[in-house]
Amino acid sequence: MKKVISTDKAPKAIGPYSQAILAGDFVFISGQIPVDPESGEVKIDIKEATKQVIKNIGAILEELGLTLDSIVKTTVFLTSMEDFKEFNEAYEAFFKKDPPARSTVAVKELPRGVRLEIEAIAFRG
Repeated sequence: MKKVISTDKAPKAIGPYSQAILAGDFVFISGQIPVDPESGEVKIDIKEATKQVIKNIGAILEELGLTLDSIVKTTVFLTSMEDFKEFNEAYEAFFKKDPPARSTVAVKELPRGVRLEIEAIAFRG
């Protein structure tokens, strides 16, 4: 059984997809970009963008009573690997102990011209 998960505390989907899907004990969170859901502001600075994306992911998890500690895997999309070091510094602040598995790839472009997108899988078992 699957259930759509949605919250106003994270940016609304900008296409035909859900913010997240709960399937059994796993939560599949769609790629989040650095948009402040209250103001609609897009964060440009890579460190600030990283913080906003993780805050958005956290808000979705909160809807299920979960935290960032529930994340088991992330996939990170960067438009430039030159941002990798600064991204890592900001990302690490959220996952100091037992960080999730992660893939990081460079892509040509992302929606709304952002430099970063992160999708996540969480386990609630």
